[in-house]
Amino acid sequence: MLACAQRYLFVGICVSALLGPGMVHAESIEGALSRAYTSNPDLNAQRAALRALDEGVAKAAAAGRPKLTGIGDYGIAELWDKNPPGIYGKHSQTHPRGLSAALTQTLFASGKVEATIAAAERGVFAARSTLANVEQKTLVDSATAYMDVMRDTSVLELRRNNLGVLREQLRQTQDRFSVGEVTRTDVAQVEARLAAAQADMATAEGTLKTSIAKYRQIIGDEPRQMSPARPLTKVTYKSLNDALTVAISSHPSIVASSINIEVAEYQLRQAYAGLGPTLSVSASSGLRNDVSFINNRNQNTNTIAGTLTMPLYDGGESYASIRQAKEVIGQRRLELDSAREKVRADVISAWSQLEAAKARIQSANAQVEAATIALNGIREEAKVGQRTTLDVLLTDQDLLSARVSLVTAQRDRVVSSYTLAQTAGQLNIDNLKLNVKQYNPATHYESVSGKWIGISIMDGE
Repeated sequence: MLACAQRYLFVGICVSALLGPGMVHAESIEGALSRAYTSNPDLNAQRAALRALDEGVAKAAAAGRPKLTGIGDYGIAELWDKNPPGIYGKHSQTHPRGLSAALTQTLFASGKVEATIAAAERGVFAARSTLANVEQKTLVDSATAYMDVMRDTSVLELRRNNLGVLREQLRQTQDRFSVGEVTRTDVAQVEARLAAAQADMATAEGTLKTSIAKYRQIIGDEPRQMSPARPLTKVTYKSLNDALTVAISSHPSIVASSINIEVAEYQLRQAYAGLGPTLSVSASSGLRNDVSFINNRNQNTNTIAGTLTMPLYDGGESYASIRQAKEVIGQRRLELDSAREKVRADVISAWSQLEAAKARIQSANAQVEAATIALNGIREEAKVGQRTTLDVLLTDQDLLSARVSLVTAQRDRVVSSYTLAQTAGQLNIDNLKLNVKQYNPATHYESVSGKWIGISIMDGE
């Protein structure tokens, strides 16, 4: 029964008593993760960056669309005749003005437009994977912040209870000293332990305040009365190899690195297109009035023309761009290898930490049980003079350390379970089944990628 009760030491320890009144609604770890998913500023900034990147596709597509330009001008021109020489004679004034419109359309650019659009699209897809990675990091950071507050609250409560026990022990020791049962040394030993316990409690209070501040930074609100949290069971793996297989095949950072190679390949096509011809057609229409001092009349001009441009030599810039693009492709491939190795190392580390936390919980449970039995026995023996006050203090400290270790191990097990899911690329709201509206980056992309005109933006989408 004791082991069962200690296995869930977090149960019944409330944050509300430490944070102030008015917090009566229980907060679950799922609720905290949901709020971080919708309100975390770093995550929302990454979403805004992706929406800005979506516009790059529309900008790339604009190179293949017609361009229409309108021009208007108005001026004043004066003419003075000199007759006879040195004497100004007749004065004339005109008001030249005109309106014109020009339409240009690129028909062929050696594949540069198509490559630019494809590179922009792949860049958006890579950024979506980066966003997914940021989302998962935000979720695991939120779970860590939640469990840190739970752990530090429990530790503070344990140290507060220990402080009360030491105060009572000091009172009893002073009473025994007054009747000659113990010496002044025994009283001093308890006083020293009490002073150390007060310092430990002050440290625990500071640690909890730091964790609460971190919680607010990530989740966006002060922690309320918190419910116990269990290890993540919605995302599990049969073995380490199973977790590695899932991670290598689907982790967002690996997916993003793979897509970045495609982006670089399309950028190489853009560079090659710089060596090819460009064919465009243009049409213009204009109206001029008061075009001279002799003929005050209107002129209409309509023109249509095709233009073929063939670069012959640009000082080597195009060749340098091609060589540069080839090097970038090599860089992106190396980055993919690095991403795979990092994910592999992270998964192995998270798996090991989870297994270690499970083992520590078993050891801490056994330690708490043994220390509890030992303390009860030593206290009885001390009453009949078979144990000293120091023996009682040391055993009481052993029990406190065991309980703190158990609390820490329980926190580590929960955090490690979330970390393992994150390193495997599976810590998302679908797998967690969070009760929150999922952010869909495709919504904004579809609304702007083919847009020809307009300056309004979608709020938050």
